[in-house]
Amino acid sequence: MRISAVVVLIILLSGIAVPVLAANDDRYSYITIQDMNITLEKDHAIIRMNYTIDEGTQLIVYLLGKQDLRTKLLKVLNYEDATVRNVEMNNAEILINGISYDYGRGIYWFPDHQFRVGIPHLRVTSPQVTRDYYNTREFPDGIGYFDP
Repeated sequence: MRISAVVVLIILLSGIAVPVLAANDDRYSYITIQDMNITLEKDHAIIRMNYTIDEGTQLIVYLLGKQDLRTKLLKVLNYEDATVRNVEMNNAEILINGISYDYGRGIYWFPDHQFRVGIPHLRVTSPQVTRDYYNTREFPDGIGYFDP
């Protein structure tokens, strides 16, 4: 009984203290984003994120599971209807169906987007082109592409 009370107290304190520490632009709660790669295929995107987790929080994530980590990563992305394919302690893969507008005949438009944190290196890859952005909170202007 005493151990579970301590665990609950640690969780509550980390939930209060960690957001205060999150002053960096590339940081959300206990997660610091390193880079993000968005690969566009037809009307969906596969997003691969690399990040670090605060040392003090790693043990809590190991003990209690990765559900809170998943939730926070989805908040960072700021996309509805995203599906987490895989989440590890330092990277994740997320699928978003219907992210691009389908104009028919294999023509797509991936619109501009705002993230909830700064991304030190954002790479967006379509079948035709790769664009790199640095220290950005957004994917500006959108991108048109064709399905080969």
